[in-house]
Amino acid sequence: MKYCQFAQQYRVYNDNTEETTPESCNRLVMKDCTVRTCCPERDFKGDALAYLFNTPDQQQEMLQAIGVQSIDDLFEQIPQEFQLKSPLKIPAPLPEMELEREMRKLAARNTKDGGRVCMLGGGAYDHFIPAVVDEIVSRGEFYTAYTPYQAEASQGSLQAFFEYQTLISRLSGMDVSNASLYEGGTSVSEAAFMAMRVTGRHDRVVVLGSVHPEYREVLATYLHHLNCELVVIPTPEGSVDPGDVEQQLDEKTACLIIQHPNFFGCLEEVAELTALARKAGALSVVAFDPISVGVLNRPGDYGADIAVAEGQPLGIPLQYGGPLLGILSCRKEYVRKMPGRLIGQTVDKEGRRSFVLNLQAREQHIRRDKATSNICTNQGLLALRATVYLSLLGPQGLKEVAEACCQNAHYAVTELQQIDGVEVLFDRPFFKEFSLRFDGDVDLILRQVANAGFEIGPHFERFRNVDGGQFAGWENSLLVAMTEKRTKAEIDGLVKAVKNAVAGVQEMATSAAR
Repeated sequence: MKYCQFAQQYRVYNDNTEETTPESCNRLVMKDCTVRTCCPERDFKGDALAYLFNTPDQQQEMLQAIGVQSIDDLFEQIPQEFQLKSPLKIPAPLPEMELEREMRKLAARNTKDGGRVCMLGGGAYDHFIPAVVDEIVSRGEFYTAYTPYQAEASQGSLQAFFEYQTLISRLSGMDVSNASLYEGGTSVSEAAFMAMRVTGRHDRVVVLGSVHPEYREVLATYLHHLNCELVVIPTPEGSVDPGDVEQQLDEKTACLIIQHPNFFGCLEEVAELTALARKAGALSVVAFDPISVGVLNRPGDYGADIAVAEGQPLGIPLQYGGPLLGILSCRKEYVRKMPGRLIGQTVDKEGRRSFVLNLQAREQHIRRDKATSNICTNQGLLALRATVYLSLLGPQGLKEVAEACCQNAHYAVTELQQIDGVEVLFDRPFFKEFSLRFDGDVDLILRQVANAGFEIGPHFERFRNVDGGQFAGWENSLLVAMTEKRTKAEIDGLVKAVKNAVAGVQEMATSAAR
């Protein structure tokens, strides 16, 4: 007999269609439960669903098995001041019908797809995703696959990761790629640690102030308890002066971290910067936009040692900010210092093509002190999305997407800067993203533009406290990005909305001053 975990008010029928009492339903599982609404079991033969709650009796049984008296005993090692002293502030439980009604009500607060035009920048972008990406990735063998610990049982997943590595290596112009990391910020930090291992220098990391502030924040967190100085070179003009960089590089510097195109959308003098890093004996780490290499040189072409990126533009939806995809590739001489996993191609004993985890330098595989990273999984499903996306586009398709982004952005800038009270913040070459400064309350302007159906930003005020002053004086400035999805009509609509919003704010300010 198996105990039933479901509510007493449900009624079930046994194989003789004889009605049982609610009490018996609460205690025993019938041999053949045939009423779905009464007993929601997977196959209605006594096998419980995979994700059912644990009853108090089951919880006590598990506690006894591990030798503790209560759940509180499990948390003794956590200091009392960090333990929650009251119940979580969550709503009371609801019946299924009421719960569904409440969830639909909450979901209705979201903007419907297509109801607004997304021109948001800052690291995640509204690129077009071909339908075949969803179709292939939704196949069960991919959608439910987990990290392949046993290579011989995961040939399909391993081959997909192998193809991903090949495409990323070609995309970045580097010799080798790992099988993905978590997201762009983590990739920057992992690259910094990799540079320390390669150079033997652990005392100093230099990063440009034009690198995404959230990437720099993640890096600062990683380095916080280590004896390593993090030097941020200010970029008040939107890009760095190579002379300022040369002054900061010394014999203790492990790496120079550059973003190109950078957080402000500007292009850096990357060839000169990577040469300066090499001259100082440091590695150059370049964070790049994977779409930009359709028109710009690849990191490997201008001398980068490690190339990292946020892979979201490669067929991954915005999906409320995550999950994302971390890309990392490098020169072949550094491969044994690379974090994460590396998939290789070989043949089995019968000469058939097969795939293996040929570098397993993670703490799960080797002694912890010799591991190159504590990255213990990857974004396999999202890496597969990037693989399908890049396979569909090919070099020519990527070039066309990049050209469309660049053309849209430059047309938008040409039109926007004609508005009285709007100026382009930096006089630098850019790719698809640019910075604007407004004459007036930018928050009010953003709300009015949003009311007109356009999403732009983020506002630089959001990042003011990241490194103590990089964004000072840019209170009324923000980012705007243009992808291949944007049409001339949409851009013209944005220009009109911005013009009306700025004029309205200026009129309000004039009236208030009278």
